[in-house]
Amino acid sequence: MIEFLSTIQSFIGNALAWLSSILWGLPMIILLLGTHIILTIRTGFVQRKIGTAILLTFKRDKNSTGDISQFGALMVALAATIGTGNIIGVGIAIAAGGPGAVFWCWLTGVLGIATKYSESLLSVKYRIKTESGKMLGGPMVVLDMVMHKHWLAVFFCIATALAAFGIGNMSQANSISTLMNDNFSVSPYITGLVMAFLVGLVMIGGVKWIASVCKVLVPFMALIYVVGCILLLVYNIDYAWDAIKLIITSAFTPKSVAGGFAGGGIMLSMRYGFARGLFSNESGMGSAPIIASAAKTKNAVRQALISASGTFWDTVVICALSGIVMVTSVLAYPDINFSNGAVLTSMAFGKLHVYGSGILTIALLTFVFSTLLGWSYYAERCLEYLWGSKIIKYYHVIWVVCVFIGAVAKLSLVWDFSDCANALMAIPNLIAVISLSGIVANETKKYLWQNRLDEVDEEMVS
Repeated sequence: MIEFLSTIQSFIGNALAWLSSILWGLPMIILLLGTHIILTIRTGFVQRKIGTAILLTFKRDKNSTGDISQFGALMVALAATIGTGNIIGVGIAIAAGGPGAVFWCWLTGVLGIATKYSESLLSVKYRIKTESGKMLGGPMVVLDMVMHKHWLAVFFCIATALAAFGIGNMSQANSISTLMNDNFSVSPYITGLVMAFLVGLVMIGGVKWIASVCKVLVPFMALIYVVGCILLLVYNIDYAWDAIKLIITSAFTPKSVAGGFAGGGIMLSMRYGFARGLFSNESGMGSAPIIASAAKTKNAVRQALISASGTFWDTVVICALSGIVMVTSVLAYPDINFSNGAVLTSMAFGKLHVYGSGILTIALLTFVFSTLLGWSYYAERCLEYLWGSKIIKYYHVIWVVCVFIGAVAKLSLVWDFSDCANALMAIPNLIAVISLSGIVANETKKYLWQNRLDEVDEEMVS
C-alpha cells in the first residue's frame, strides 16, 4: 500500500512539474515581461514616482470612504507577499536556476511596479459595494463588469482560491513547522495547532482585524529581516561584490560554472527568476488589487501608486537582499549545500553565529503568520464573489484546518502546485490589464501627470 501511494505521489509530482514547466515556459515569460514593458511605457514609466508612492502611504486620505486605510491595505498586501517566497523561494530559484535567477527576479520587481500599479488602478476604479456595504474589487470584477467576460472572472476566482491554499496557506504553514522542528525540536502538531488557533482568532474580526494585525507585524518583520541581511553582508563583505558580479554575469551566460554554482542556461535562469519574482511580489497575478479595492481613497491612481510601492519593497529591496546574501554566503562558505533552496537559506543565516538562526526564525514566524492572514482575505473575497456571503463561515473553518494540515503533512508537491496556480491566476488578469491599458494610461495622465492626486473621482464607487 505504501509503495502504491508513493507511486501515485511520484506520478502527481512529475505531472505538476511538467505542467509548471509548460505554464512557465517561453510563452509565459513573453506574456509577463511583455506586459511589464508595455505598461511601463503606457504609464510614462510610473516607476519614477515610487518616492511619491512611499510618501502617500503614510498620509491619511481624508474625506474618502472604504473599509480600511491606505496604509492598512498596503500592509495586508505586503503581509501576503512578504513570506517564504522572499526567503526560501529565492533560495529555491538559486538552487534550480543558478545565481542569475536573482537578477531576473529583481528585474521582474522593477518592471512589475508598472503592472502592480495598473491592475490596482483598474480594480479600485471599478470596485463595487456588496449588500453588506463592504467594498469588493479585483480582476474578477473588472473581467465581469467591464470586459463582460464572466467565464474568465469565474476562472480567476477558482485559480485564486486554489493558489491561496497552496501559496498562502499550506506551503507557509509547512515552512514554519519544519523550521521550528529542525531548530527547536518543536513538534509540527504543536506549531500547527498554535498557528491555526491564532489565524482563526484574527479572521473572526474580518478585514479590519487583519489590517490592524498586519500594520503592526509587517514593519516589524521587514525591519528584523533587513537588519539580518545587512549583518550577513557586512560579515561577508569581502565576497559581496563578487556575488553581485556573479548574479549579473550568470543571468546572461548560457552555461557558466563559478563559485561552485553550475549554471543551467539562460532560459532556466529566467524561468525560475520570473516564477519566484511573481510568487514573491505578485505583480500581474491579480491578488493585491483585491485588498487595494477596500482602501479609503479619493481616486484610483492614488491607491494604485501605494499598491505599486509594495512591489518595490518586496522584490526590489527584500528579494534582492535575500539573493545577494545567499550567493555571498555560498562564496564565503563552500560547505553550504546550495542544491537545496530551503537548506541554502537556513545555512546562510546559520553562519551569522548565534544570531542568524534566531533572526531567520523570528522573520519567518511573522512572515508566515501575516501571509496566512493576507491570503485568507483574497480567497474569501473570490469565494464570496462566486457564491455569496453564506459560504464565508464554512470557508473560515476549512482555511484554519488547512493551516494545521499544512504544518504536519509532507508537502513536497506544494511548490510546483503553487507555481501552476500562480500562472493560472496571472493569465486572465494580464489579459484584462493589457486590454484596458488605454484606461490606465488616461487615468494616469489625468491624475498623476497633471498633479491632481488630491482630486476626488466622482465616478468611482465610494
